Amino acid sequence: MNKKTLFSGIQPTGEIHIGNYLGALKNWVNLQSQYNCIYSVVDLHAITIYYDPAKYQETILNTAMDLLAIGINPKKSILFVQSQVPQHTELCWLFNSLVPIAELERMTQFKDKAAEHKENINAGLFDYPVLQAADILLYKTAMVPVGQDQLQHLELTNTVVKKFNNKFGKYFEEIKPIINEGARIMSLTNPEKKMSKSLGPNNYIALNDAPEIIRKKIMSAVTDTGPAGAAMSAGVKNLFDLLKLFGATAAYEKLMSAYDNKTLKYAELKSELAETVIVQLKPIQEKRKKLENNKKQVIKILANGAVQAEKIAQKNMAEIKQKMGLL
Repeated sequence: MNKKTLFSGIQPTGEIHIGNYLGALKNWVNLQSQYNCIYSVVDLHAITIYYDPAKYQETILNTAMDLLAIGINPKKSILFVQSQVPQHTELCWLFNSLVPIAELERMTQFKDKAAEHKENINAGLFDYPVLQAADILLYKTAMVPVGQDQLQHLELTNTVVKKFNNKFGKYFEEIKPIINEGARIMSLTNPEKKMSKSLGPNNYIALNDAPEIIRKKIMSAVTDTGPAGAAMSAGVKNLFDLLKLFGATAAYEKLMSAYDNKTLKYAELKSELAETVIVQLKPIQEKRKKLENNKKQVIKILANGAVQAEKIAQKNMAEIKQKMGLL
């Protein structure tokens, strides 16, 4: 039986942190055995906000190295840089003729990004979900791994599917989401908010953070944020969640029992978590160092991935353009 195609992308916007890893990327690795996976460093999406052109190629390469270090396998998956396959932007333009402006105006992520980047509310930021739909549908994708915050964009992709099929005849299938459950990682400094680089370096643990940095960040993490005797605070819950997600089941159960018995010392919880994270990230960091010493290999992997992706894209674009009367 042929495997279904799965697509996902990550923006090259700097360091990848454990929220990205536990929330999505760890799952990308596991999905490689179940689907024909196509993974992209979506550099065209990231230029809708401020970036440094002089350092952008380095940032893109660093993101690709992080993906390879966590276990994305070019023998199992296609890994490429979005801008190296021009059909992504071509299909975006074709889809622009189908998507009503009202559909884009209701996108909550655009409203959030516009509020965050008031000095640069550009058309690309507004049109972002259409390019995302093109990314997915260009490969006749069946499945997309998403977090809850991306479901609205996936709904728009399925709106494109319906509008295209109704206007030009059946071609695309409805996209099914693979929901990432139980891995919404919160900030270490503000546990009411999701872990994010925008909150500053102390709120997240980067995959490449050195052990002493990891210890310092976790030992400084916010714990109690409410009155004494109240239910478990968001900060403490986040530390326990991380301990469990990094696989320290025995330590989790032991420390949770201490919490229930009101004998838990938060310093003990933080220390256990720090050592667990250090041990779990060590093989990723070691592989990352090897890749840094062989960047030519990484560039070759991305080039090969672009060739593979464009081969699929060219075939599908010819069929799409024929349906639309453009060929």
